[in-house]
Amino acid sequence: MRFLGRSRRAAERAPQPPEPPAAPAGPPPALVIDALGRKCPIPIIMLAERIREVPVGEIVAVLADDVAARTDVPAWCRMKSQEFVREEALQQGWAFHIRRSY
Repeated sequence: MRFLGRSRRAAERAPQPPEPPAAPAGPPPALVIDALGRKCPIPIIMLAERIREVPVGEIVAVLADDVAARTDVPAWCRMKSQEFVREEALQQGWAFHIRRSY
């Protein structure tokens, strides 16, 4: 009896799934605020207290794993006229990059 499925060689030549895309390139943050494990609104409070530590035009990264931060950080940036640069997925949570505008 002959096996009707793909041969082992055909399986070895099968296309491999693409690797996940690399994190978007950008300037490194001048300040990293670690708010991992903190619940809303603590990541925003930490950002508001510390953003003045970096010069205007520099990047602040907020590390957070509370899902509320995904909406809170961009909303805070709009409300305070700061530039939300990007959200980067981490193994645990996200890194939110904010450029200080004033």
